Amino acid sequence: MKASELLSKSEQELREELTGLLREQFNLRMQKGINPDAIRPDQFKAVRRNIARVKTVMNTNRGGSKS
Repeated sequence: MKASELLSKSEQELREELTGLLREQFNLRMQKGINPDAIRPDQFKAVRRNIARVKTVMNTNRGGSKS
């Protein structure tokens, strides 16, 4: 996922993307608890970075104001 792709999405689409990524992160944590050998560590890193990208774009779209 690239930031340029996220910039073209609406606020609602970004929220849906963020929800999906958070669910994916949760599922990875649960799978790690069940069978730690089945999970690749780079998957956690990729999901965390994608979550950060989405949040950054959402914050940028809001004008950078925190409320």
